[in-house]
Amino acid sequence: MAYCRGLLAEFGDNLAFSAVHPTGRYGRIDRNVALDYLDHLEERWAHQGDIGGQRSIPAVLPWMRRLMPVRKGVGAANVVVQVSPHHLDQTEKKREILARERGKFVCLVHDLIPIEYPEYARPGGRRLHEARMTTVAELADAVIVNSAATGASLSNWIEAQGKAPPPINVALLGTQELPVTPALEPDDEKPYFLCLGTIEPRKNHLLILHLWRSMAQTMPAEEIPNLVVIGRRGWENEQIVDLLDRSPALAPFVKEINSCGDDELAGMLRGASALLMPSFAEGYGMPIAEALALGTPVLASDLAAHWEAGGNAPDYLDPLDGPAWRAAVLDYAKEGAMRSAQVERMRDWHAPDWSDHMKIAAEVITRTAS
Repeated sequence: MAYCRGLLAEFGDNLAFSAVHPTGRYGRIDRNVALDYLDHLEERWAHQGDIGGQRSIPAVLPWMRRLMPVRKGVGAANVVVQVSPHHLDQTEKKREILARERGKFVCLVHDLIPIEYPEYARPGGRRLHEARMTTVAELADAVIVNSAATGASLSNWIEAQGKAPPPINVALLGTQELPVTPALEPDDEKPYFLCLGTIEPRKNHLLILHLWRSMAQTMPAEEIPNLVVIGRRGWENEQIVDLLDRSPALAPFVKEINSCGDDELAGMLRGASALLMPSFAEGYGMPIAEALALGTPVLASDLAAHWEAGGNAPDYLDPLDGPAWRAAVLDYAKEGAMRSAQVERMRDWHAPDWSDHMKIAAEVITRTAS
């Protein structure tokens, strides 16, 4: 959605909308319908916590009818821009679309995690993502990546396939300004920490949950900070879910929120002692940038992608070093020396700017078109 708004700002009436419909049909989307749908999606996203759940088929059908692609206009594109992985696994389908459009192809690649860390992907995830990256390697005239770490991964993988990588352009994802919502003030007035992201093994929730259980077993209850876990439940996460659902030691201190709107998220981030990001792998660290932009410190795993988002501001820890994470959490809960030092470093941190990202993207698209 933000990308669409950014491209509209850069290219105005020269931007057209196209899609592959669930029926498989490719074509143009009426501009006014596309913009209406964009408004609709933004409204749902902003109030996600209030709406909740997937939409029913009857609720979706009107939009599916309005968004039916038409042939008129196909073939007039100088550049086809794709910022999601949808249908990228269908190389021949994409080749056919590009032949019909008679245009160049620019795409955004977010990460290669399913290839580099298949143990964290859904079953079959590696094969699916390899098919997507094969399409990129064979058909892309230029690629935009969200971090230098992702760019290096993509380049190395394409070269390992015996191909020359297309031009790869790094453009850090900018932070969207979150609502000006007052910081959350917990009823029990205890400090709390935030985990933000899909509940899946790659995010390393197990480390944090075991840490909190250890504190519950060894510390007075009044000295234990609270933990708020925000994110939908993902895949291959039975051990994490068992702890969330069935651990009596965690129940007094851990709250799980599966759906959260922007207003609620902004308030909780502002009030947190720190954001916890102990991931094993990331393509970028958007939650890190969002937290720092709101003035909230960050404890993150020592990943190259996290450094690109947070610079020197966060404290970076080994994602396997439980004692180090415990020491840091307890220091931050008491606003100790570690937290004070990070707050000082945050004065020199500058949020990645969305307009800078879109400027790079627009330059890549314009250069590719010529």
